[in-house]
Amino acid sequence: MYICAIEDERTKYDRIDFWDNVYGFDMRALKEVALTEPAVDVVDPKSVVTNATPILNIDLQSCTEKDLSFASDFRLRATRRDNVHAFVAYFECGFTRLPQPLGFSTSPFAKYTHWKQTIFYMKDPILMDEGEELTGRIVCKPNPHNERDLDITLIINFDGKHSKLFDKCIEYKLR
Repeated sequence: MYICAIEDERTKYDRIDFWDNVYGFDMRALKEVALTEPAVDVVDPKSVVTNATPILNIDLQSCTEKDLSFASDFRLRATRRDNVHAFVAYFECGFTRLPQPLGFSTSPFAKYTHWKQTIFYMKDPILMDEGEELTGRIVCKPNPHNERDLDITLIINFDGKHSKLFDKCIEYKLR
């Protein structure tokens, strides 16, 4: 599994900021709920603004339910000056023990699959200059009330020219 960051102002507005004014009604309470729910959607590869880095590697032949809980540190470097509105997780799968190995990727840069990508929007964007790095930690575990749901925490650190975040903790619930 991999993580990268994207600029996605328009879709963030459509999914999240929309709740600030719904036909004249202040629905900001729903905005807070929407921010905790990752979106599963197709990410435009042109919106990716950092490198991608691995956060989890599992062997499909030997993995257990325990492997669904993991924590991983990551470091992302901006490939251009842009705002980061969200983080994106995706996976690649290789079946290497077959007579003719095969695999696929759900990366924004790969051919579309029905798994799409998982998008973790943030309340406020981070402006990154090209070459700046942010560090983070992702913690993922099954929800104690429904093991098919995932509780995901992102902890972000960034000390950039335009933005600074220290141990910014964001909680998500993938249902």
